[in-house]
Amino acid sequence: MALHRLTSITMGVPNVVETAAYYTDFGLAADGDGWFTTRDGGRQLRIVHAPARRLVEVRVGVDAPDDLAEAASRLKRLGSDSVIEGGMLTAYDKATAVRAVLEVAPRLAQAAVAATVYNGPGRTDRTGSRAPGVLRTNRVRPRKLGHAVIGTTDFDATTAFFRDGLGFRASDYIKGHGAFLRCSTDHHNILVLAAPVAFLHHSSWQVDDIDDVGRGAAAMLEDNPERHIWGLGRHHAGSNFFWYLKDPAGNFSEYYSDMDCIVDDQRWTPEVLEGAKGLFNWGPPPPPSFLAPDDLAALMTGSHSESR
Repeated sequence: MALHRLTSITMGVPNVVETAAYYTDFGLAADGDGWFTTRDGGRQLRIVHAPARRLVEVRVGVDAPDDLAEAASRLKRLGSDSVIEGGMLTAYDKATAVRAVLEVAPRLAQAAVAATVYNGPGRTDRTGSRAPGVLRTNRVRPRKLGHAVIGTTDFDATTAFFRDGLGFRASDYIKGHGAFLRCSTDHHNILVLAAPVAFLHHSSWQVDDIDDVGRGAAAMLEDNPERHIWGLGRHHAGSNFFWYLKDPAGNFSEYYSDMDCIVDDQRWTPEVLEGAKGLFNWGPPPPPSFLAPDDLAALMTGSHSESR
């Protein structure tokens, strides 16, 4: 596909300093100019000031300038304006005001990480040593940005903007409520959710395996148990292990591992999922605040308190 990765997101928050400190704790490295880096993906999160928390920008890598022209043509058919300049296309989703930037960028090549060796019934693949996951003492640092989830007041329009305009592919749907869209081989890089107000629901960050999902969350919660939202569990859509935490602005952040990958579009058929099946296969049930964040009413009325 012409699109090949989610390169970065920009989130706007009223409390930049507090939120930046949280993502440093989360394992991202601060560059000192509002940008934060992952181990493999480079500068993938920017935090800027905004009156209320929101997703400001999504950047997506493409292979060549021709890909920008093709996206501009698709967007025009949808009635969306775009500008191409300096190897980038910029367009805005009208429903959420999210700025989407397609940029000519190199593909991400991640060095292979050795698979975790597990013992099982009738199979002793690891002998004479403890499991590597219980021996690790290094701090968990995310490998890359996996996806962002945005709430929109016009589900069909926002889904069409990303899918039919920018060129994302559909992986699965939650009936009448969600669209899992990908711009890479990962199952999803954007999840569009029907919501009463436009907002950033969560960002998701890849770690090595389920042990690092647990270790990362445990470290984040050790002195701040109020950060916990939902986990440990395993999703159905995407199949990934997950643990969700909450940053000081109210955005959720997810450690994940073992995401489904789609390398051949012809071999994947999107499903329309219903009820809880799209959310999780096992783990604790999601709390009400995950499905409807506590500050939605404040976001809808514009009464979100501003602090720095």
